Amino acid sequence: MPGRLLRGLWQRWRRYKYRFVPWIALNLNHNPRTLRYVPEESKDKVISDEDVLGALLKVFQALFLNDFNKQSEILTVLPESVKSKYQDLLAVEHQGVKLLENRHQQQSTFKPEEILYKTLGFSVAQATSSLISAGKGVFVTKGLVPKGAVVSMYPGTVYQKYEPIFFQSIGNPFIFRCLDGVLIDGNDKGISKVVYRSCNGRDRLGPLKMSDSTWLTSEIHNPLAVGQYVNNCSNDREANVCYQEFDVPAVFPVELKQYLPNIAYRYDKQR
Repeated sequence: MPGRLLRGLWQRWRRYKYRFVPWIALNLNHNPRTLRYVPEESKDKVISDEDVLGALLKVFQALFLNDFNKQSEILTVLPESVKSKYQDLLAVEHQGVKLLENRHQQQSTFKPEEILYKTLGFSVAQATSSLISAGKGVFVTKGLVPKGAVVSMYPGTVYQKYEPIFFQSIGNPFIFRCLDGVLIDGNDKGISKVVYRSCNGRDRLGPLKMSDSTWLTSEIHNPLAVGQYVNNCSNDREANVCYQEFDVPAVFPVELKQYLPNIAYRYDKQR
């Protein structure tokens, strides 16, 4: 019994130590590959915000077109110019289909990961990590990832520095701290899951969803929403991706917000 308890505590420590600031400070020089020199916070960009936005729009539009037959309620509240844009895009993808009302008989629906592969040339998914005691990880399941590509998004509830997150943080390894102190709770279980679902329902405007909650389930609609399972590098394996912050612009297409895997804890703090 004591041996099992000690082993359990040791395993917990091995997972937790990477979030324990004193341990991180003492071990920074042990593995210089974990460090990335950033002269200023404003220069912490591997690719431009325009490239990030372009990649997201490309994937989200493809997902929207793939689910076009399920978007009838959303289409009723969109301007005619926006509806005609998607109809034109569908006409290009499905040449010879002239009657939109009959499209459900002719259009093939692909899985989200297939849409990601068709759009960006690769697909990613969660799987058991190859690192010892690291739990789950994220792997490229198909295709090749070019340098500078957006490979995932960190989902979760977004908290400002002054907002309460104590109870959600207990035993939670998925709380991510941004450069400006904003926190993202990417836990898909427990109280974190309940909070996200509550905020997601609160911000919904009729048929328009302001965020995606399917990353909390096994049927993920946005295949990029697996960033919370990307593991850090180890002494044996160096990092092949890096983190970058991106603020979704206010002019982001409202019909595509249903694929954004983030929601603000307070409704008046959208970012």
